[in-house]
Amino acid sequence: MATSKLSAALAAAMGLAAVGVLAQAATSIYFMPPPPGTGVESSAVSFNGPRAKNAWRAVIDKKLVGSGGGRDFYQWYLSIYELRRGAYRLRYQSPGNGGPLSRVEQAHGAKMWFPVQQARIVGTAQLMGPGSQQLIVQSHEMAADCGSAAVTIFASVPGGTVAPAVTAGNSCDLDARIRADGAAVELTGPYYA
Repeated sequence: MATSKLSAALAAAMGLAAVGVLAQAATSIYFMPPPPGTGVESSAVSFNGPRAKNAWRAVIDKKLVGSGGGRDFYQWYLSIYELRRGAYRLRYQSPGNGGPLSRVEQAHGAKMWFPVQQARIVGTAQLMGPGSQQLIVQSHEMAADCGSAAVTIFASVPGGTVAPAVTAGNSCDLDARIRADGAAVELTGPYYA
């Protein structure tokens, strides 16, 4: 009797351990290749709708490229991954595949890198009809003046990937906000004639 209780307890413990390992494996998602810098923010996107079999993730990160004059300079990245075969696989990256971000380069003879960048994920919205989402990204780049700002909307394209569908730009500043109903993006910024 003592042996059967010990066997039952051991079997139950092994079963719980197996469930724990499976749960851990289910939550261990890998990015291939990993984002190139330090993570700033990440957002899930349903480019093909919430019932689609593939999941997408947008990641904003930045990588230190140099320091000078008490200031750090970063290359910012936007990476968009699709979940396939148990890993998030890179489908689009800026810079590299296009905008909205440029490559940061060191100024000649100085410990400065330009353009100085920032980026953020505004969110997702159903801008092109119900059933699918688009990703809205806000970015800003500057050198000697106030620079320029852009709001870029990413959408799925034929071939199973994503690309910028539209970009709105403005001198110095441009802020984006998704309307409460999730079906429009409102832009605000200074006007220059």
